[in-house]
Amino acid sequence: MWSLGTAGLGAQSVTQLAKHSPARIYISGRNATSAKTIINEIAESGSNAPVSFVECDLASLDSVKKAAEDILAKESRLDVLMCNAGIMALPPDLTKDGYEVQFGSNHLGHALLIQKLLPLLQHTAETGADVRVIILTSIGYQLHPSGGIVFDDLKTTQDYGVFGSWRRYGQSKLANILYARELARRYPDITTVSVHPGVVTTGLVENLGWAHRRFIYATTFNQMVTLEEGAYNQLLAATTSKGRLETGQFYMPVGVASNGKLTKTGHDDVLASRLWGWTDEALEEYYN
Repeated sequence: MWSLGTAGLGAQSVTQLAKHSPARIYISGRNATSAKTIINEIAESGSNAPVSFVECDLASLDSVKKAAEDILAKESRLDVLMCNAGIMALPPDLTKDGYEVQFGSNHLGHALLIQKLLPLLQHTAETGADVRVIILTSIGYQLHPSGGIVFDDLKTTQDYGVFGSWRRYGQSKLANILYARELARRYPDITTVSVHPGVVTTGLVENLGWAHRRFIYATTFNQMVTLEEGAYNQLLAATTSKGRLETGQFYMPVGVASNGKLTKTGHDDVLASRLWGWTDEALEEYYN
């Protein structure tokens, strides 16, 4: 399996999964030092699962392409791809490729990784394996701009003012849900789900400015969960029997199928198809 993120939910998920001795785990991110700490802790825990680090900066499509090609050169199968890295409520900014930074990192970087690895995932599925793609999203998708995704402005900082950082975040998390739905529709031999981990006390929250932290605490009073609890939903999606998962489904914690609770925009298949096409066009030069 491959998990993105060397801290927070990614690190917690890898730590828990390693206890069950999978054949191999890859963990990726920008911080090699954090990855080394996780790998050492797993080894010291007594797990014999081989864990390797692959450098990957989701805000750089060149970096994502290199990371994917590194895996393709080393492995002949991939059973689980867990897309759990992300950023939240950042000031207006652009990725290295000129896309709005939250959309570029939370959606576009993950989408390129998925597309590059699709042949390997499909090959693994053809052997009869239970192949899964798990994309972390957030109930915060509901904060998206009017219309859902502002395609014409994705190569700008989308500076929407005081509340703009949350609108941009919601847009990126909506994209995660829609892309999972469309991936599931196009590749039914792979089980693809989007999951909301809950409101988790990770660095995503603690590193925000006081105003953003106050917004989260005020709107999620008595709902925050620990890092360990926050990993439950994605761990269930990765390990539960295939019969308990519905491909294309959005899961609330823990393991609660919730497509029926999505807003109209959250289950807009026309918008999902448009996002798929836009994403393909944006990433085309990186596919080969």
